[in-house]
Amino acid sequence: MTATVTSERTDAQSLPVGPEWWRTAVIYQIYPRSFADSSGDGIGDLPGVTEHLDDLADLGVDAVWLSPFQRSPQKDAGYDVADYCDVDPLFGTLGDFDDMLAAAHARGIRIIVDLVPNHSSDQHVWFQQALAAAPGSRERARYMFRDGKGENGELPPNNWESVFGGPAWTRIADGQWYLHLFDSSQPDFDWSNEEVREEFRRILRFWLGRGVDGFRVDVAHGLVKADGLPDYTPDPEAGSMGGEEANVPYWGQPGVHDVYRDWHAVVAEYAGDRALCAEAWLPTPEKTALWVRPDEMHQAFNFAYLETEWDAAALRSVITESLDAYAAVGAPSTWVLSNHDVVRHASRLALTAENPQGHGIGPDSPGKPIPEVGLRRARAATTLMLALPGSAYLYQGEELGLPEVIDIPGDARQDPTWFRTNGERYGRDGCRVPLPWTTSGPAYGFSDTGASWLPQPAEWATLARDAQVGDPASTLTLYRSLLAARKARALGAGTLEWIDAGEEVVAFRNGNVTVVANIGTAPISLPDGIVIAASGPVEGTTLPVDTAVWLADD
Repeated sequence: MTATVTSERTDAQSLPVGPEWWRTAVIYQIYPRSFADSSGDGIGDLPGVTEHLDDLADLGVDAVWLSPFQRSPQKDAGYDVADYCDVDPLFGTLGDFDDMLAAAHARGIRIIVDLVPNHSSDQHVWFQQALAAAPGSRERARYMFRDGKGENGELPPNNWESVFGGPAWTRIADGQWYLHLFDSSQPDFDWSNEEVREEFRRILRFWLGRGVDGFRVDVAHGLVKADGLPDYTPDPEAGSMGGEEANVPYWGQPGVHDVYRDWHAVVAEYAGDRALCAEAWLPTPEKTALWVRPDEMHQAFNFAYLETEWDAAALRSVITESLDAYAAVGAPSTWVLSNHDVVRHASRLALTAENPQGHGIGPDSPGKPIPEVGLRRARAATTLMLALPGSAYLYQGEELGLPEVIDIPGDARQDPTWFRTNGERYGRDGCRVPLPWTTSGPAYGFSDTGASWLPQPAEWATLARDAQVGDPASTLTLYRSLLAARKARALGAGTLEWIDAGEEVVAFRNGNVTVVANIGTAPISLPDGIVIAASGPVEGTTLPVDTAVWLADD
């Protein structure tokens, strides 16, 4: 392999940056209902998180992002919030939260709370007040109520579709309609209403006052809708949360930036480099970078990177675009491969058919993955990702190499997408199956009673955490070694310099580490260096296909 360091650097347009923790952190996403169940009811909870904080400290993560645990009727697994300032009894109490937060901080782990501002539950006191009030009332003004079209208002106000399938409008008894970009149990707030804005300032301060280190903001590209609510028909092949399309009247509207400038000021009232991270599905890194300008949010998920195919040219392009776009506004790029809304990358990277985000995979899906190919590529993709400058997000279970669970029976599925599309889309259950902690015992260690809100497959026994501890070839060992080396060599704060290693290779230097990923169809020769981490077996100076390696100068 010819390894030529190019003169092109990725920090040419960067603004001055500081030492804030979130610029380089590795952040681990916990989906609480699937992490660990301490009560035996089959649903994970906050005490279960506390019990496993030592495992996360051993893994080497810097922070934990908790998916919603606030009070909710759980129509959308907690993303339908009824009370933003309380813990749902399924997950414990506010006291349990405080105990978990203190225990995490004692281990040097920060806590990021999920916040859902686009919509509430229909059980939220505000929405119940709106249903009881008259059209044009203060109570209805907090949400997106509109009169319908047609002679008697019998048609919805526009043609918008729900992210979960079906219409985005529901009519109530007095004839008005309300907007819900997601399930009908999740009415959208009206963010032109100052009362809504003030309520969320209160919510931010409630959690900041308890000591949380930041917020992951759900649907951060939503909230504000285009004036007049014009009709819009999305591309049927586009992902459910957008990301591929521009000028969508309910995604990425300019007015949303005023909200986050306001939130930035609230967060800045508190010491400790508190952070805001945007879940913003947008067409390009340049568009996403608008969410992390110096007076707005601090991070934004790099979905362009997550959605990039296993292709060397495409990966080089998105990495360059990302680093340049975020550096231009003084923000770190983030890197992510899996989360609770997408097919796990141990399966996704081996799919051979189109699979738009949110559709999921199931027994009848075309192009189902070959497990060994998916795991090999997933390990290589993570090895590549964790060497990149910036902050990285991990999704619970990926450190075990968990694949998407495909064979979930229809009567066991929980995702609203499955029901609202009459089974045409499998949805996101396959990436949310509870974790395996032990090779034997009830629910593979997830629950002492054997209860599990989604069925766990038999293969969980071979992938359980206790089966991987101490195994030098396990995915868990790989993650631990990558995180330790990343921290020891300060790769998150480094600078990337590309290496010209051929069309089917992604190669670069970051500090004194050379990173090489073979994404081609034939083995390649490695440059000189000491192997300090590898996603798979490396024989001598030959790097197999779908394998990535870190080489040190000393």
